[in-house]
Amino acid sequence: MSRQRTASARATVTRGDTAAEDVRDRPEAWEVVASAEPVRLNILTLRTDEVRMPEGDTARRDYVRHPGSVGVLAIDDDQRVLLIRQYRHPVRSLLWEIPAGLRDIPGEPLLDCARRELAEETGHRADTWHLLLDLLVSPGASDERIRIFLARGLMPIPEGELDYVRRHEEADIRLAAVPLAEAAGKVLSGMIHNSSAVAGILAAYAASADGFASLRPADAPEA
Repeated sequence: MSRQRTASARATVTRGDTAAEDVRDRPEAWEVVASAEPVRLNILTLRTDEVRMPEGDTARRDYVRHPGSVGVLAIDDDQRVLLIRQYRHPVRSLLWEIPAGLRDIPGEPLLDCARRELAEETGHRADTWHLLLDLLVSPGASDERIRIFLARGLMPIPEGELDYVRRHEEADIRLAAVPLAEAAGKVLSGMIHNSSAVAGILAAYAASADGFASLRPADAPEA
């Protein structure tokens, strides 16, 4: 970027015309004049939309349609975060993550989906739930949204009560309990990269300042 353009950008930001209290995301849909879905897979669909731009011309936007997912930032009575290690083939890495899964049962409430994922991936249940945050994973390339819950009051599920059998990548899951402050440090030092884990850990660390009193109820509606 040239010095001239940098100075102009600074002037625009300094001048500003939006009050701080108005800085919030809001739904909006620009006109789509044509659509195509050249690739449809089991879970994902590649979609191409021809979108009307503010100047009146159109531009093609390619993105992945996704059913959405949920995540669980689970904290035990010692303020430790339950993390799972799982192989992720697209990035060729073993990643430390929070329990998470697809919204793949039609009509299932998101909180029930989160309870199921926590049980299947960690063998725990929780008696206290709050909404931690809603995250658009990569809004320039996908419509995937993930709702991350905070789960507390953890209890191991007695052997024999859980009939879920882990397969494929899940068969090699490893579990760790990491102090919340230490987990936040691992994020900032580049040791944890999964997006829902990064967002969930940092959000929980910030929310812990008031004992999680500012969090929304677990059944808060999605925007």
